[in-house]
Amino acid sequence: MKSQSLIGVCLALATTLLAPFARACTGITLQARDGAVVYGRTLEWGAFDMKSRLMYVPRGHEFVGATPDGKPGLRWKTQYGIVGIDVLEKGILADGINEAGMAVGLFYHPGYADYGKYDPQDAAHTIAPTQVVNYLLSRCATVAEVREAMSKVDVAPVVEKALGFPAPIHVIATEPSGKAVVIEFLDGEVVILDNPLGVITNAPTFEWHMTNLRNYINLSPVAIPKTRVGPADFKPLGAGSGMIGLPGDFTPPSRFVRAVAFSVTARPTQDGPETLYEVLRILDNFNVPVGAAEGSDDDTPHQGMGELRSATLWTSISDTKNRLFYYHTQHNRRVRMVDLKRIDFTSFDKIVYRPLDPEKTQDIQDVTLNAPAKGER
Repeated sequence: MKSQSLIGVCLALATTLLAPFARACTGITLQARDGAVVYGRTLEWGAFDMKSRLMYVPRGHEFVGATPDGKPGLRWKTQYGIVGIDVLEKGILADGINEAGMAVGLFYHPGYADYGKYDPQDAAHTIAPTQVVNYLLSRCATVAEVREAMSKVDVAPVVEKALGFPAPIHVIATEPSGKAVVIEFLDGEVVILDNPLGVITNAPTFEWHMTNLRNYINLSPVAIPKTRVGPADFKPLGAGSGMIGLPGDFTPPSRFVRAVAFSVTARPTQDGPETLYEVLRILDNFNVPVGAAEGSDDDTPHQGMGELRSATLWTSISDTKNRLFYYHTQHNRRVRMVDLKRIDFTSFDKIVYRPLDPEKTQDIQDVTLNAPAKGER
């Protein structure tokens, strides 16, 4: 009984400590032999259904930034057409790619994102945290342009009604060459860091994650050789012994380490379409069941937001070379694709939304054998 009580106390303590990290999105990047850079990510949100939609943004569409005091913020027009996935049915892009091949993703960053104080005199060049992806995808084709664009805008602590507080976020931006940066908002300042591994999770800071990797430099895809201890020989029990010590829990630090380990040991691929398979395989390791590690931080369920079958609501992949956007969802793991090269982004003048799942059912092919055809075995 004492041991059971101790375990219960430990689990309760762990739940309390990990509550701020209960949004378990993971992003990775792979590069094919032909130079195609493919970035993919999962979107976890166990508190409620994010009501995501496929979102098409035309060239020339005007966005208006939000501000904490409700004044109109920055006004800007899209230079590039965009395809992505929104959240909360508000046109908030959580992830997407533009017709120049720039891919940008928004990730939850609780406990660390700090946007500083808002000055009403700066309203004309202010946007909300939830508008950063829209802003960058609509006007940037390279990482250099991302840096320049972020220097011309103020990101203010605009309260997101669905959360009740300003959305704590950080962002990854990846160009077709493979260069990537992480944008964070720390102590009221914008911090932009090169991301040579193309991996991102959540809190704490990106620099912390990169430093933490030094604790795992012993990991290897090569099996540990057998070892003699005194008169006895010991050898690994099976494949994968080089990865002994790889953390397996759902916390952002552990997922970051696993994402790096799986990315750098990925099988070589010839081109973007083949790399899609490898990105999907790796990201399957980060799917989170409802109840395993997800939930609202205060354990208060949100009503009327739809039924969850998984805390991983959807997975998206951007082939930055071939301008292809893929996704599958918690309801249907059939991979769907949008070819940006086939879209005329001047042929429509308003944002177009489409449901991710017209029917929230798994696409299953029935291959039941009824009666063998004559001559079949």
